[in-house]
Amino acid sequence: MKKVYVLLAEGFELIEALTPVDVLRRCGTDVKTVSISEDSFVTSAQKVTVKSDLILKESNLHDGDMLILPGGYPGYENLGKDSNVGELVKFYAKEGKYIGAICGAPSVLACNGIGEGKMVTCHTSIKDTMSKYNYQDKDVVQDEKIITGVGAGHSLDFALKLAENLFSEEILTKVKTGMELL
Repeated sequence: MKKVYVLLAEGFELIEALTPVDVLRRCGTDVKTVSISEDSFVTSAQKVTVKSDLILKESNLHDGDMLILPGGYPGYENLGKDSNVGELVKFYAKEGKYIGAICGAPSVLACNGIGEGKMVTCHTSIKDTMSKYNYQDKDVVQDEKIITGVGAGHSLDFALKLAENLFSEEILTKVKTGMELL
C-alpha cells in the first residue's frame, strides 16, 4: 500500500490539504495528516480545526512514497520556518520520493534549495520567491518527482495529479467515476 504524509501547520489552506487526503484515500492510499507543532489539533486559515493523525516530532516519516505541503497563510510560512520540515523535505528530495506543494508551499522548496531550475507553478503572491525555478503559468505542473499547484481553486486538479503518479489509470477512472468527474 502506498503511504503519503500531509504536513499541517497553523494557518494551512483547508481544501489544499484535505482534497488530496480525500482523493488519495479513495484510491487506497494510507494517508496520514501530520501536525508540525506539539499539538495534534491544527487550525486552518479558514478557522477550521483539524485533528492530525500524527505529530511530526513524535513520528518517523521516512517510509512515505509522497510528502504533501499545503499552502495557506500563514501555513506555508510556518512550514518554511520549521527546521524539521526542512530536513524532511530534503530527505524526500534526496531519496527521489514525490513532493507535492501547492499555493505558497513551493516556497518551502525554495528556502531549502530543493529542485532549483525545475518547472513549477505557485500562487502569484510568492512568484518572486521562486526566481531560481522555471515558473509555469499553469494550474498544475510536474517536473520529475516535484508536483506543484497554483492554489486553492485547483486543489482537485492537484490531488488528481498526485494520484496519477501513484496509481493505475484503472484505479483513477474508478475514483473519478465515483466522484462524478467522468
